[in-house]
Amino acid sequence: MKFLEHTPLDSINDFLNHVNLGECTVRGNLEAYSCKHTGTDRKLSFSLENEILDSLGQSSDSDRSSPGEFLSSRSSRKTLIYLVLTLSHIYPDYDFSAVRAHQFFSEEGWDSFMLTFDTYMFETAKEWAEANGGSTLLESLYKALDEVVRLSECEIYSYNPDSDGEPFLEKGAIWAFNFFFYNRKLRRVVSFRCCCLSNLAADGFITDELSDKENTEIFDEMDM
Repeated sequence: MKFLEHTPLDSINDFLNHVNLGECTVRGNLEAYSCKHTGTDRKLSFSLENEILDSLGQSSDSDRSSPGEFLSSRSSRKTLIYLVLTLSHIYPDYDFSAVRAHQFFSEEGWDSFMLTFDTYMFETAKEWAEANGGSTLLESLYKALDEVVRLSECEIYSYNPDSDGEPFLEKGAIWAFNFFFYNRKLRRVVSFRCCCLSNLAADGFITDELSDKENTEIFDEMDM
């Protein structure tokens, strides 16, 4: 996978780098990658392919949570591998070997993504409109993504890991979402992830640290 620099994404990334909403802060990022394997990618791809085939052999038809039907297709397995490789490049110090197919969900299309976006990004979108002369964040996002990966040809996936499998979450996190826009023809994928952090929780951590420091100084000054 090769990181691709795309100017259309820059203005949105600059805005989503830090959006202070008072009690919380929203942070987000868009990254584009070509699905061209590097040497390291080939090794991980081969390993993931073997793990998927092993899991298919162990799963039963009666197991409703089994992704066997989806992964029985070679192209579907390649899609899953590309998504995991993208995560590995975004977070190179994080081990995604435990990621499984059931943690990725295929969205019905842009309208499905839009519902999630509107639910979580309502206040953030208002900040964007105020800073950009009334233009909408969703429209700007659509235009930027369409220029990079041609949305009409894209498959959209969401990634919903277990709480301990989400490297994007930080202390005080309220919510997070991860989406992938994958174009098979272009062999290109864009990752879009956002996280909302509680400013109150962050202030609490600072207060606790100051309180502990003050208590330590008081005890040091006491004549025992």
